[in-house]
Amino acid sequence: MKEYHSTQLRNVVLLGHGSSGKTSLAEAMLFASGAVNRMGEVENGTTVADFDEEEIRRHISLNLALAPVESKDCKINVLDTPGYTDFVGEVKSAVRVADLALILVDAASGVEVGTELAWNFADEQELPRMVVINKMNRENANLNRALEALRQTFEQNFVLFQLPVDAEGEFAGVIDLLAMKASMGSEGTVTDIPADMADRAEEARLQLVEAAAEADDELIMKYLEGEELTEEEIQEGLRAAILTGETIPVLLTAATANHGTQALLDALVANAPSPVDRGPVTAEGVAGEEQIEPNELAPLAALVFKTTADPYVGKLTYFRVYGGMIESDSRVYNSRAEEEERLGQLYVMRGKEQIPVPHLHTGDIGAVAKLAHTLTGDTLCDEGHPVSLPGPVFPSPLFAVAVNPTSKADQAKLGPTLTRICEEDPTLHWRQDPTTRQTILEGMGEAHVDIAVRRMENRFGVGVQTEIPRVPYRETITRTHGDQYRHKKQTGGAGQFAEVHMRLEPLPRDTGYEFEWDVFGGAISRSFESSIRKGIRQVMEQGVIAGYPVVDIRAAVYDGKEHPVDSKDIAFQIAAREVFKRVMMDAGPVLLEPIYRITVTVPEEYTGDIIGDLNTKRAQVQGMDQETGKTIITALVPLAETQRYATDLRSLTQGRGIFSMELDHYQPVPSHLMQEIVEAHKREEEG
Repeated sequence: MKEYHSTQLRNVVLLGHGSSGKTSLAEAMLFASGAVNRMGEVENGTTVADFDEEEIRRHISLNLALAPVESKDCKINVLDTPGYTDFVGEVKSAVRVADLALILVDAASGVEVGTELAWNFADEQELPRMVVINKMNRENANLNRALEALRQTFEQNFVLFQLPVDAEGEFAGVIDLLAMKASMGSEGTVTDIPADMADRAEEARLQLVEAAAEADDELIMKYLEGEELTEEEIQEGLRAAILTGETIPVLLTAATANHGTQALLDALVANAPSPVDRGPVTAEGVAGEEQIEPNELAPLAALVFKTTADPYVGKLTYFRVYGGMIESDSRVYNSRAEEEERLGQLYVMRGKEQIPVPHLHTGDIGAVAKLAHTLTGDTLCDEGHPVSLPGPVFPSPLFAVAVNPTSKADQAKLGPTLTRICEEDPTLHWRQDPTTRQTILEGMGEAHVDIAVRRMENRFGVGVQTEIPRVPYRETITRTHGDQYRHKKQTGGAGQFAEVHMRLEPLPRDTGYEFEWDVFGGAISRSFESSIRKGIRQVMEQGVIAGYPVVDIRAAVYDGKEHPVDSKDIAFQIAAREVFKRVMMDAGPVLLEPIYRITVTVPEEYTGDIIGDLNTKRAQVQGMDQETGKTIITALVPLAETQRYATDLRSLTQGRGIFSMELDHYQPVPSHLMQEIVEAHKREEEG
């Protein structure tokens, strides 16, 4: 692969609803540019971008993949992303390093849920965008309907850059309204515009020229005075209008038939912004914020946006260069880890193929293997000029499972394997829950977690079974109570003796635990205080009513007895444990459950269904807001009722609802439900 400078680069992210044809379009672009000599198909698992075994098995993209395409002395770094909402982390990573969003819309289905989500992601990064209406060869394809849906949904200035050419009722090619030539068939053969379409093409070109003129004060004056704009002026005006988002070009393709692909590549080379057009980026330096200019003379700044773990290749780190130039076999500095990293061979990735390159210029995207300290979101820079670029912002997990290793050998490898798959995908998290003593794996949805579990088995040979996590309840008391317990054991020789009098008092929520020593007159030696504390701690960790930790309680030891010979550490531990249990059972014990604050955003038509469903989940709706056709509902809801809310919401709203949740507080479980939990615990103990 030849060398490309910043002005010759185009970083383009393919976004859109699942099955709008992103991976097929990336494949068609590779084929049209000669990078591959035959076109693969998603259904056969033969595309460059879908190379993971799970992607091949499921016929959908699960990871972001790179497909660099060379066309007309430019390199287009195509970032293919998943359309399925569970894999939003991959999309956020790709959007962070792109300079243009190419949003795909199915010509038959029009604007879908994923189209709206893609648009929002592009908004977050203020990305210029173009729209590709794909699958123009579908039987019920309707360009006008798709265009109308775009205008209604996004209220932007969508301008056709191309018109479709039909031959015997089939989509056969496109008319390029800039060049006023037709690009026909899978070869993209350039011909004159069909005579019966000349008038329509002239009319459509007029709108294009207007859009170009409106981007520049001088051009609009010239245009209004009736002067002809030159090709260069139209081109410059359009580039400026696309960069600011004033104009959104609409292009047409049928990716699987490779129709319109060459014209799309030409449009990207001519109109998509280069890293230089996008201008400097803001980084955090030693002295505060600084601007990194997009050129080779700027200090080195490269952002890591993806990490993959492979048991054979090791760790692959994907990065984009924002300033300076990065060389193979050099040393760089990781500003977060404050460690030097030694770079080996740099690669340009094409799917899973690694193409070695000596260096990468500003704006380019590449990868390097086996970095020791670097994670997704880190910045690689010069040690003499450390900077930190803002990394991708990932959403919090919404779906959790408890994982149990299937064998002793898997138990030993579980922790390291979970760490590796979570390094690779920052929207996956794992932790040990101290309350339920379970290993918890969290992700964005059922499919997301399911695929992570399959990867653990297929890639790293670690088998696990999953189940719904236990709710991390807590135990406490509602009133003050005191009692005593005597522990006496006589078994020939030295015996055991301890008597402890204890009072338990409830404390305010989230205060924790307090201990008081109120023994006067030496009824128990102070030397046994640590034994009593130890006994209390043990029983508080194990729980008294249902096996959950005891919280928000004050334990006061106010009297007791000891024996000069038989009193010892273990006797007082046992007495403290038993008296604590006895007192707690008579002090109005309750279970506390975690209550989460949930924020649900849904199209207005689903508001009633969502409120109705939340009411069945013991939720307290806190408020509702309206925002451009959407309702935002805030509610407090017990975790016990929302363990599978990601799945429920998806089915209630046909995938159009999104939500986030965070722990708000703990509150007592209603008594009838508490009874069920206590009985279930007893059955488990007996079992």
